[in-house]
Amino acid sequence: MSKKQINLASIATLDQINAMNKNTIMEQIGIVYTELGANYICGTMPVNAKTHQPMGLLHGGASCVLAESLGSMGSALLADSRVNNITGIEINANHIRGKREGTVTGKATIIHYGRTTHLWQIEITDEGNNLVCISRLTVLVVPKQQ
Repeated sequence: MSKKQINLASIATLDQINAMNKNTIMEQIGIVYTELGANYICGTMPVNAKTHQPMGLLHGGASCVLAESLGSMGSALLADSRVNNITGIEINANHIRGKREGTVTGKATIIHYGRTTHLWQIEITDEGNNLVCISRLTVLVVPKQQ
């Protein structure tokens, strides 16, 4: 767990961060940020034809898009993306349970909050709170060149 306790809701509103999804993959596949809290950010994604693989199941890559979207947005808020470049540099995911339809919810919790790197753990669950995917994301924070 991160030693620094930060309430992401004190940095931005859901309306502000959801507006950033315009013209992105997040908008295309229906990701919506739903909650900001102490060291975490949540969002949902529909499981439908846009997020399926050919066998009609939730595509593992779509789960990774949700995971990276949550962690990267959390880092953008924490590290102030107006003055820092925020870049995901590594993601891993274990796909636990298949899902054919409905909605999945991701919760990204920061587990390391450093000056130049952030590490997020993202749990993606279904409507019954069953674990669908667990992921870790490492984000690099680099000051923008002036």
